[in-house]
Amino acid sequence: MPAPATVSPGTPALPRQEEVLTDAALDFIAALHRRFTGRRDELLALRARRREEIARSGSLDFLPETAHIRADPDWRVAPAPAALEDRRVEITGPTDRKMTVNALNSGARIWLADFEDALAPTWHNVISGQLNLIDARERRIDFTTPEGKHYALRPQRELATVVVRPRGWHLDERHLSVDGRQVPGALVDFGLYFFHNARPLAERGQGPFFYLPKTESHLEARLWNEVFLFAQEQLGLPRGTVRATVLIETITAAFEMEEILYELREHASGLNAGRWDYLFSLIKNFRDAGPRFVLPDRNAVTMTAPFMRAYTELLVRTCHKRGAHAVGGMAAFIPSRKDPEVNRVALEKVRADKDREARDGFDGSWVAHPDLVPVARACFDAVLGDRPHQKHRLREDVAVTAAQLLAVDALDARPTLAGLRNAVQVGLRYLEAWLGGLGAVAIFHLMEDAATAEISRSQIWQWVNAGVVFEGGEKATAGLVRRIAADELAAIRQETGERAFTAGRWQQAHDLLLKVALDEDYVEFLTLPAYELLD
Repeated sequence: MPAPATVSPGTPALPRQEEVLTDAALDFIAALHRRFTGRRDELLALRARRREEIARSGSLDFLPETAHIRADPDWRVAPAPAALEDRRVEITGPTDRKMTVNALNSGARIWLADFEDALAPTWHNVISGQLNLIDARERRIDFTTPEGKHYALRPQRELATVVVRPRGWHLDERHLSVDGRQVPGALVDFGLYFFHNARPLAERGQGPFFYLPKTESHLEARLWNEVFLFAQEQLGLPRGTVRATVLIETITAAFEMEEILYELREHASGLNAGRWDYLFSLIKNFRDAGPRFVLPDRNAVTMTAPFMRAYTELLVRTCHKRGAHAVGGMAAFIPSRKDPEVNRVALEKVRADKDREARDGFDGSWVAHPDLVPVARACFDAVLGDRPHQKHRLREDVAVTAAQLLAVDALDARPTLAGLRNAVQVGLRYLEAWLGGLGAVAIFHLMEDAATAEISRSQIWQWVNAGVVFEGGEKATAGLVRRIAADELAAIRQETGERAFTAGRWQQAHDLLLKVALDEDYVEFLTLPAYELLD
């Protein structure tokens, strides 16, 4: 008999762990691993080869071998189930117990329950997140803070529909192995949630639903489709029970939107525009292509920048052409409880961003905080009215070229010394929190996650390697970055006090940031070396 997945020696036992890691669930994980990890490995190798080709050519284009899919006017994705028909506001966040309760109560239509960028994948976070989703499905979840504040599901309120985001294909789960190999985190997160929840959710018409992150090609979407087919067959569920929304958050995926929907067409429900990972992917893929692809400060690259507008308009056009939902980007602002003026300015920007998305044809959008749900909902209500979406708007006026998607050099803004300092500040603060087990962190009134940490360290790397000269004549160098990081570390020590500083992981975060931002060899994902440092 094939062996089940096994928990690695030395892994701490957690309360109620046995409810998640049942023998049958571990057998299911092992079956997924044996069937699909080999193909996952091949696709990761293909990513690397494609990156090398992009580096050689300095270009990217729509695939000629899949032109027939894009040209075929007749195919559509499967109709959306009722629970995913109206997606005008989606809230995102990790699967800790407090967030689970607050997200379900938030008034948003959808909760993106995140095992990826907003979750530091400690063993505790992975297992407790699965338990929280089981408890939420059974409506038995609550939470009390150490100060005595109690959170519980509101019985008279319609709860948000859960859509789970597993980890990307690149990261393994070191605490679970099969046949001596670690299991891909994507299969662990998907497999445990699917095994424990798919049947009861399907019986209610509430799932199982997923967000698929970090997808780089239609071949990776095809692999997910094969995973869905296998999982449904194993549990005796009808084909098409699963629905998946794909984040178009890599530059390569932006050139394969139709093909990705086509591969997943009996399981697809939409595409999402993921801003920070998209910029990170652009830097990663074109980092050797010269000054043409050097980005300015991250906050200067708004969604109205020409190449970002080409990306989002192509996404809406593609989705509606194929009967799928188009979901907009994140409003990451965290309201201040102390500064009304900060809130006023930020909320004006949020409204303008959500108004633009609704006018452009998006069917919904993301927020990071419950207080932003009514703001975003009002923007989409004004355009949608009583309709659940606007897929009837085919946006046939949109025709996007490869050159438009890559027109980074059309931006007027330039990198600034303040932008470099902000990248160090955000990267350092985020990595310290991540190493301590927190994957979603409020920094300078914005909700930061692994995607924003990636864009921060990538911009540092890009500016140093491109020899960017800032206003005033100072040049981006490794020495300058180290001085800024040392100053920031000293400021944090002063701000927090010696005891709190020593109790944290600030020095480790500092060293990790400098490694992933300054090493000559650009690591593909900062979470790969960071994961080795997690407790």
